[in-house]
Amino acid sequence: MNAGRFLSLEGGEGAGKSTQARALAAALEARGLETVVTREPGGSEGAEAIRALLMQGDAGRWSARTEALLFAAARADHVERVIRPALAAGRWVICDRYLDSSRAYQGSAGQVEDAAILALHAFGAEGLLPDRTFLLALPADIGAARAAGRDGHAADRFAARDTGFHAAVAAAFDGFAAREPARFRRIDAAQPPATVTQAMLDALADWLP
Repeated sequence: MNAGRFLSLEGGEGAGKSTQARALAAALEARGLETVVTREPGGSEGAEAIRALLMQGDAGRWSARTEALLFAAARADHVERVIRPALAAGRWVICDRYLDSSRAYQGSAGQVEDAAILALHAFGAEGLLPDRTFLLALPADIGAARAAGRDGHAADRFAARDTGFHAAVAAAFDGFAAREPARFRRIDAAQPPATVTQAMLDALADWLP
C-alpha cells in the first residue's frame, strides 16, 4: 500500500483554495492516487454542525477565544473520523484550510496566543500536522474582489471583516511560511488556475509516482 499524504491549502479570502483543492485531487487521481478532498471547519458530520455555528451570524457572535475552542472541537472530530482513517488507508488527504487558519484568524488577527491554539490542537487532534502546506498567496485587494464576486451580499462572518483584519491574517500566513520552510510551499495564486495547480504538482514531485 502506498503511504497516504496529508496536504493543506491555506490563504486569505478569494485565493482559490476550494477550486485548487479539487483540481489538485483530479491531477493526483490521474496519476493513480486515491484522494479525499475535505475542508475546515467541517469535513465530518459533527464538524459540519459546528461549522454552521461558526460561519453564520454577525462578526461579533463569538469572541476569538470562543472561535478557537469551536474550531479545535470541529478539527478533533474531523481528524478522528475522516483524516486519520483516510491516511491509514493510503489515501492522499487534501484539506481546504486546517490548523494554520486558526493560528492566523483567531491567533494573529484575533489576538489569541499561538501557544494556546497549539495546545488545543495537541489535545484535540493529537498534534497532527500536514505533510505539506500550500500557501496560496494573493494581494488582499484582489482576494477581496474575488470573494465579493463569489459571495455577493452573503459573505460569512470572516470574509465580511475589515481590511485591517485581513491584512493581519495575510501577515500571519507569511510568517508561518517563513518560519516553517520544510512544510510550507508558497504559491502565487494570482496566476491562471492551471498554472497554480501545476505549481503545486511541481512542489510534490519528490512524492509522486
